[in-house]
Amino acid sequence: MAGLPFRQFVLKVHSRCNLACDYCYVYELADQRWRSRPRVMSPEIVAHTAERVAEHVRGHGLSEVEVVLHGGEPLLAGRAAIESLVSRFRSVVPAEVRFTVQTNATLLDREFLELFSSLGVRVGVSVDGTPEAHDRHRVRPDGTGSWAAVRAALESLRSFPAVYGGLLCVVDVRHDPVRTYESLLEFSPPAVDFLLPHGNWSAPPPGRAADALSTPYADWLIAVFDDWYGKPRTRVRLFDELLAVLLGGRSGVEGIGLSPSGQVVVETDGSIEASDILASSSPAASATGLHVARDAFDAALELPEVRAGRSGLAGLSGECRRCPVVRVCGGGLRAHRFREGAGFDRPSVYCRDLARLIGHVRSRVAADLAVLA
Repeated sequence: MAGLPFRQFVLKVHSRCNLACDYCYVYELADQRWRSRPRVMSPEIVAHTAERVAEHVRGHGLSEVEVVLHGGEPLLAGRAAIESLVSRFRSVVPAEVRFTVQTNATLLDREFLELFSSLGVRVGVSVDGTPEAHDRHRVRPDGTGSWAAVRAALESLRSFPAVYGGLLCVVDVRHDPVRTYESLLEFSPPAVDFLLPHGNWSAPPPGRAADALSTPYADWLIAVFDDWYGKPRTRVRLFDELLAVLLGGRSGVEGIGLSPSGQVVVETDGSIEASDILASSSPAASATGLHVARDAFDAALELPEVRAGRSGLAGLSGECRRCPVVRVCGGGLRAHRFREGAGFDRPSVYCRDLARLIGHVRSRVAADLAVLA
């Protein structure tokens, strides 16, 4: 599995952000290397990256790849830089290149939307449910909320259905789950992603003591699942992927199932990194020492830290390998398994939550299948 090619390339086109979200894994957790990196990915690094992706595509016979423009806040790079990047990739890479931008939407005006429409770029927006929940976390540097700007951007985005990719919401167990879900549905998203806040055994996520027997995140997600199941008004990727794996299929997202990750990251300075989420636990965890100016992406495939995250069942702890739901949860996100001094060789800090959620979803599916039998 380790030799399988990368299919998703995350480009950190701008390393700074105009928000100061309190849970941000880039700025608020262990990794502070952003301070020494260039603010913007230069045209030279863009060119090197495009050539490396083209090389990877040719070497592995790929017919399509995905490029995700990320940050920081990618729209801070500006319309001209983004248009130039997309054009460069499309002229160099001998495959279909699908582009997605993940943004906080505070800068997402009509000019950006028209540009993305003309370029065939899809947009995902980070928004945390209700105005109260959103403005609790997703604030500007002066502490004021960003909800009003995001709401205006989403109203405009709805007029560009070919551009609208979906919404990303970080779970906050202090806010009502169904109300949060309903608030997201008000923007008619084609898909919703629910993201567990990043934490680990040494720095547990909010409301989740590392040694506690409670399952607050499972309880929250189960309430949303029960509202969604049987009358889905949009795709919820977490639930879709869980159902796919429970019914014998494969997952297309990291953190569900045992399929190897196909993602690699390029920072603004051209450094090639494994999943940047790993740096939320330890700054060195995602570093590879590779650079697009001198190294092929194939070199990253052979690194022990990359192989460890792509080796399926063999890459999990003994406790995980013995677990009856391991083929569904896949051990959870690797970053969530970290403990200071012990590395990643243990279950996810969300282990109990994942097991309870999977058990509930499995029971609902089994009940429906029994009715149909």
